[in-house]
Amino acid sequence: MVFAKRLRERVRHGEITCTVRIWMRPHVRVGGRYRMEGGEIEVNSIETIGYPAITPELARESGFLGVLDLLKLAEQGRGENIYLIRFRYVSPPRVKANRTVRKQAMSQNRLGARPTQHRDSGREVKIASRVNPMVRALYPIR
Repeated sequence: MVFAKRLRERVRHGEITCTVRIWMRPHVRVGGRYRMEGGEIEVNSIETIGYPAITPELARESGFLGVLDLLKLAEQGRGENIYLIRFRYVSPPRVKANRTVRKQAMSQNRLGARPTQHRDSGREVKIASRVNPMVRALYPIR
């Protein structure tokens, strides 16, 4: 799902948790996760509504100043059905580097790297063989 630039920050902070879309058919599904810069949107519910259900309170809850502001943005396509979509913003999980990952990163030092054991196949691999030949000439493997 794509949000107007002016709404994205408020969606990320959890201030906006619903949106009104006018589509021919639903473009999202309940439980689905959709990419958004810096995280994902997880859809909690989709409900078909009519124009009378679009109240000033719903417009403000969706991040707009009022009903006209919401409809101006929502009525841009050929859609006929109005959907109220409730969602939550899910920030990406923090990846904590473990000791093995750090050791591998240190062993893959590009300049003057020594041959290292490849974890999957057990064969010797020269990490520095992937380095530019000019750099290899300046910093030979010992």
